[in-house]
Formats: sequence, structure tokens, C-alpha cells
Amino acid sequence: MTDPKVNSILDEGNRLFLQGKFQQAIVYYDKILDEDPKNISSLNNKGYALSKLKDFTNAMKCYDAALEICPDDLSVLINKISSFRKQGNLIESLSICDNILKNNPNYNIVLYHKERILFSMNKFNESISCCNSILKDYPDNGDVLFDKASNFAMLSNFDGALDLLEHAISQGIQYKIKAKKSKSFENLSDNIRFQNLIS
Repeated sequence: MTDPKVNSILDEGNRLFLQGKFQQAIVYYDKILDEDPKNISSLNNKGYALSKLKDFTNAMKCYDAALEICPDDLSVLINKISSFRKQGNLIESLSICDNILKNNPNYNIVLYHKERILFSMNKFNESISCCNSILKDYPDNGDVLFDKASNFAMLSNFDGALDLLEHAISQGIQYKIKAKKSKSFENLSDNIRFQNLIS
């Protein structure tokens, strides 16, 4: 049975978190953890707030404490993947992705992390196959279309990259800006079609 008082403290912490007030949100999560050190939601959310503050060491302590209580908690595992990724610890984050995908092969949030990790490891073909799995369910997902286009560009499949980039841009103007700044498309900077797409 969850305690309504705990829920209202958690809601307040989450409200502050969503406003980007991470330090203040942590105060509320700690209030709950002082009473109930095994409160998984508070441990997870505190970890997430700490990782937003780039305090990855303490974020990981929160995630690990939560996983000791509930080793298969997917939202904690996904936050841990994200923290490892932000720290450049790609092998660890990939290994958690693969463990989750063994039992949930179509878990799109994990596939999304995995395609980005593989891209960072220069494993472009493997990254594309993760993108394809997500695009089966969400053919117009701009982020994934953009990532797939980046993989194609890195493999010098420029026509394919431009088709995908065009599709991504049709989902949102932000992908034009992203493409201008992205190193993946550097080799296309003189390409007329690329220039037209991002202009």
C-alpha cells in the first residue's frame, strides 16, 4: 500500500524535476528516502536528477541501490544505460541493452539507446538494423530517421542518407538545424541536394 503522504512528496519532487530544478527535486526525494531508504521511485528519480547535474558517481549509487531491491526494474536499467552512455562507457551500456533485449527484443526505448551506442562505436550497419526495428513500429520517428541517415552518411551511402534526412526533416524543422551541425554530414557539405534540404 503506498502512502498518500509519500506520493504527494514524490509528486512535488517530480514537479520540480520537470521544471529543471534538479537540486530542489533531490531534497524531496531525500525526504522520502530518509523514511524509506528502499523507495525505488525516489532512488530512481534522485539518480536521474543527479545525472542531469552530471553527478554520475552518485547517480549510479542510486541506480545500484534500486537494482539491489529490484534487479529487473526497466526504468532504472534504462537510466543506468543513459548514464553510462553520457560518460562514454559504451561497453557497459551496450551490455545492459543486450540483457534487456534478450527478453524484450522489440523494446524500442532500449533499441534507441543501442542504435546510438553502436553509432558511437562506429558500428554503423548494426546501428542501422536497430533503427530498422524501431522504424517498423514508428516509420515517421524523426530522431531515428535522422540517426539512420547519419549511419548511411558514415557508410558513404549518400543517396540513402539524403532520402532519410528528407523524411526526418518532413517530421520537424529541428532536423535541418541538427544536420547543419552534425559531423556525420560533413562529406555532404558541397552536395546541392543536401544544401537545399538544410537551407
